[in-house]
Amino acid sequence: MKKTTSLKMDILGISSAGLCLLHCLIFPLLSILPLGLSHNPYIDLAFATVGLWAVLNIIKKASLIVVVLLLTSITLILLSAFIDIFLDYHTNLLIVGGIGMILGHLINYSNHKNTH
Repeated sequence: MKKTTSLKMDILGISSAGLCLLHCLIFPLLSILPLGLSHNPYIDLAFATVGLWAVLNIIKKASLIVVVLLLTSITLILLSAFIDIFLDYHTNLLIVGGIGMILGHLINYSNHKNTH
């Protein structure tokens, strides 16, 4: 049962981090177009919340490198979201954290596939 739950959390984490990264890379291009779109840091915070939930469920059974990578990445994402909300400054920590989240979940997912 735990194996299935952890695999689902990895898939959720990869999907969430991938969508977040896509949002972060494509949104600046969309803001150039005169569509009236503006950046909303609460979207970043929503992605971070989903990612945090997946990370907290995965770190219980993950290897040390995966735990360090995921916790560091989610910390960077949350820090970037809070800096954006409170200081109105958009940092690249979000992109670095998103890439780290994807890598951490992929490593954990491949560890499960190799183990079982």
